[in-house]
Amino acid sequence: MQLTKLGHACVRLVKNGGTLVIDPGAWSGQGALDGANAVLVTHEHADHLDADALRAALSADAGLEVWSNASVAGQFAEFGGRVHAVAHGDTFGAAGFDVHVYGKDHARILPQIPPIPNTGYAVDGEVFHPGDSFTVPEDMIPTLLVPVSAPWLKFAEAAEFIAAVAPARGFAIHDAILSSEGTGLISMLLAAVSKPDAPVTRLQPGTTVEL
Repeated sequence: MQLTKLGHACVRLVKNGGTLVIDPGAWSGQGALDGANAVLVTHEHADHLDADALRAALSADAGLEVWSNASVAGQFAEFGGRVHAVAHGDTFGAAGFDVHVYGKDHARILPQIPPIPNTGYAVDGEVFHPGDSFTVPEDMIPTLLVPVSAPWLKFAEAAEFIAAVAPARGFAIHDAILSSEGTGLISMLLAAVSKPDAPVTRLQPGTTVEL
């Protein structure tokens, strides 16, 4: 499997000719949905879901399918059975990948902001995208995508998340609001909390790694 880090919290996974994109939001960069056979959306915030871009992609490609929680899926009801509502514990196949759903809630941002659903995805038992949460999957997942900067988190929580999941490797996501100095600091902190044989690093957008 190939993993490409796109902008902010978006990643593209490719295996055996199938392309799966997770969280193509407004900060994902141009062409985030190009070539996608399937899309997973963790939640409805614009930095994870560019609704206009996804609607255009669904209109342009009759074979494209989307999976998300019921709140997001309901926004695309005009596409019928091509948009699937899923919840914690569900499993399904998408573009040749096996997907397991974990979690149900977005991390608390502020007390006065109502919580929304958030859906994490383990893909092929290899990589876990938590969306805007620190949901710990019930199964061991070798590759963890780690949110590192947001109004709802502090880095100590990200460090605790890494320790709880104990992945073989990890990659930073949710980093678009960082300055160049901030990305350097986060990279240093990730190195400090990583185990030597289980590095957690930050990929530049556009970087592809083999899993």
